Amino acid sequence: MSGFFETHKATLGKALEVALSRDYWSPYPEVASGKIYGETAKDGGMQAFKSALGKEYALEGHPDDGSSVGREASPYGLELNIKYPNASLAQLLEASKAVADGWRNASIEDRVGVCLEILDRLNKRSFEMANAVSHTTGQAFMMAFQAGGPHAQDRGLEAVTYAYAEMTRTLASAIWTKPQGKHDPLVLEKRFRVVPRGIALVIGCATFPTWNSYPGLFASLATGNTVIIKPHPGAILPLALTVKIGREVLAEAGFDPNALLLAVDESGSQITKDLVTDPAVRIIDFTGSNAFGSWVRKNAGETTQVYTEEAGVNSIVIASTDNFRGMRPNIAFSLSLYSGQMCTAPQNIYVPADGIQTEDGHKSFDEVADGIKVAVDKLLGDPTRARLRR
Repeated sequence: MSGFFETHKATLGKALEVALSRDYWSPYPEVASGKIYGETAKDGGMQAFKSALGKEYALEGHPDDGSSVGREASPYGLELNIKYPNASLAQLLEASKAVADGWRNASIEDRVGVCLEILDRLNKRSFEMANAVSHTTGQAFMMAFQAGGPHAQDRGLEAVTYAYAEMTRTLASAIWTKPQGKHDPLVLEKRFRVVPRGIALVIGCATFPTWNSYPGLFASLATGNTVIIKPHPGAILPLALTVKIGREVLAEAGFDPNALLLAVDESGSQITKDLVTDPAVRIIDFTGSNAFGSWVRKNAGETTQVYTEEAGVNSIVIASTDNFRGMRPNIAFSLSLYSGQMCTAPQNIYVPADGIQTEDGHKSFDEVADGIKVAVDKLLGDPTRARLRR
């Protein structure tokens, strides 16, 4: 329909090749350089980000009930004050169901072409995305650029690549012939088609909203499922920008943009549980805490496929150290990074019951534990502990 598949055919071909070789390759440069993205890309990205502040976020044709929501706060103190269209659960599900046939019946090439074009446009706006990620998650700019931009786009491309490989592994049609001796052979024309499951729900997290959401988003979209993205209330803008670009591409390709929807809420009035338990939702991709991940798995519908990425169980074993003074703040920083929400944040610290050897001699178990606690308190701004440390 749109020609997007032909436009990005070479990118897909290379991605399929690398998927087999398992070597490194990326079409999305991770270096935030004007020589790569254009000399005006950095300033343009900042201007585009600032243009969204203090306004209603426009998503043309998106269902809404006439009200708006959004209480994101930048950890850097910048006033965001962005409001997003508020749609009821019924509006979102009905809009998604209404366009399901059109998206499901599109050819594999058309769907994959749309996905590749979305990724390409996201890449071109990586500086804008970096600002959106930085001011909602608290990531430093370069981390936000790489993890929120090119690295997230890599994950999206990987999902599209494997989806395309699986959807085309079986022939769309074949002639089956069985000899019958003296009689005419039995001849059947067989046709095969990809059957999507239905509405896919992608639940974003507060720390890496694009990096963790793009695999589920693009896998579902490429395979013909309509998608509802539910961002974390604290990190809406990166996924709102993703939905905005995605809807623009869908419309340009001749599809109803409601194949991709944004479900926004605020802390204290979340709609995630209602979406998870609705029988119309057939795929769920969740990234977040173990507690809510467990709830999602227990409460999703029996026929719903659920994929969760939850916190890992990461441990620190302290056997000895020649830099006890340096070790304590290092561990404190690891424990506190992203308020402990990152899957790589340590959960368990093991110390021998009889203590450890350090550059200052033997430290008991209680001295090690208290040393780490003092470092955490100081990092978090406890003035009493800060004085004790000095």
